[in-house]
Amino acid sequence: MPELHQYSESQLEEEIINKLEQFLLELGHGFTFVARQERITFDDKHFRIDLVFYNRILRCFVLIDLKIGELKHQDLGQMQMYVNYYDREMRLEDENKTIGIVLCQNKSESVVKYTLPENNEQIFASKYKTVLPSVEVLKELLENK
Repeated sequence: MPELHQYSESQLEEEIINKLEQFLLELGHGFTFVARQERITFDDKHFRIDLVFYNRILRCFVLIDLKIGELKHQDLGQMQMYVNYYDREMRLEDENKTIGIVLCQNKSESVVKYTLPENNEQIFASKYKTVLPSVEVLKELLENK
């Protein structure tokens, strides 16, 4: 993405959709695009899931929510609601449980640790970068691992 001082969630989503093929390749094998801004409704309230994918290899839905700035515990709770909805209303009996990923600019490992249950295998939070690091920074990261 072009380096801008600030992005909105909708701008980030638009860039991902514009480069969907590249994004799917970065996610890994077996991903198929299902929906963008999918509306789910219950109790006369509407919610929108930013991006919905299905992984043919894992045999499960993968929901992605985009967040600008620091990850909040509410973001993880919102994703838990989306995952629960998909597992109860959309998932077929022979499919695996839905996976939810919150992509955020910054995250606190403590917020993730204390918001999600200890045996969590469905909800994940990950930082994104809008610009790739320099070659020098990438080399340093590889050398330190």
